[in-house]
Amino acid sequence: MTSRFLVLTLSLMAVAAVSACSSVPKGEAKYPTGMDRNTKVDQNDIYSDTQSIFGDGGISLLGKKKADTTGADGVTVNSYLWRAALDTVSFMPLASADPFGGVILTDWYTPPETPGERIKLNVFILDRQLRSDGIQVKVFRQVRKGNEWRDAPASVETGRQVEDAILTRARQMRVEQLAKD
Repeated sequence: MTSRFLVLTLSLMAVAAVSACSSVPKGEAKYPTGMDRNTKVDQNDIYSDTQSIFGDGGISLLGKKKADTTGADGVTVNSYLWRAALDTVSFMPLASADPFGGVILTDWYTPPETPGERIKLNVFILDRQLRSDGIQVKVFRQVRKGNEWRDAPASVETGRQVEDAILTRARQMRVEQLAKD
């Protein structure tokens, strides 16, 4: 008798749990998008910026606040170097881009003028400041031997040229931004 009572109790609990699911609204869940963020004026919007009691700039206790080098896009490395690096290597397929760690890894790229050779770049942004030693580029090169690719030495000068191109583009971006401000 006890086992029947236990089975009946568990069955009733299962029926109650399943019937409770029918009160869940039907249809697709609607999540806010970036476009919704610009049009909403709701104070309880989880995507809006929180207000500070100290104003937009916050409070500075020991002198001037340091200049913000993270940029408006939340990148924790120098934003000019980050965007310039992406611009400079944009002709190559990206394998990975980590804005918080400052690492851009490209996939293999075969220049149209040299189909028997391919290159790959690893770009490291090392500093939060716009400095010449704040970026490092590693170049990997392979050449085709028959039907397979074999590692070949890459010119150190190629890495320096890519670094110089990134730094030049970053300086251009900074000058453009200063002209706007």
